[in-house]
Amino acid sequence: MTGVSLHEVRLVGVPTAMHAAAQEHSAELMREMYLIAQELHAVGDGRLAEHLPVRLIQLVETLTGEFSGWTTTQDRQLEKAIADGVESIDLVYQIPAGAGAAAEQLGEMLDEADEYCRAGQHLLTLATPPELARYRQWYLGEFVRQLDGQSATPWADFAG
Repeated sequence: MTGVSLHEVRLVGVPTAMHAAAQEHSAELMREMYLIAQELHAVGDGRLAEHLPVRLIQLVETLTGEFSGWTTTQDRQLEKAIADGVESIDLVYQIPAGAGAAAEQLGEMLDEADEYCRAGQHLLTLATPPELARYRQWYLGEFVRQLDGQSATPWADFAG
């Protein structure tokens, strides 16, 4: 991780209960998407790259591989705050500039996954509830905005 130019991103006032709910929903969605992707792979669909479950899983795996090492400390801080019942927490990340484009791509893919859920044809998981979708928009948007040179917007100001 040396030799990479790092940029600071501040998440101000992360609502821990909402973050935990968003993580839970995302984990549920990813489990189901993974099962669908495995099924598509098993039937040998030649158009795998066009399927949302496969694309989403590949994106998440790529992001996890590229950026998880940069967020370990903050992930632990969030887990502790959630476990301790802390209402909100401020987090400071030092991450590569590429994380902004990755966050934007993830947000777009998760919006597409919500549409996939709303179609109700293949999934049991419901689309992200509006308050969690708004939180996701803020959370990922802060990486995009701040890595583009803008200042931090606290959750309370965004949600207000």
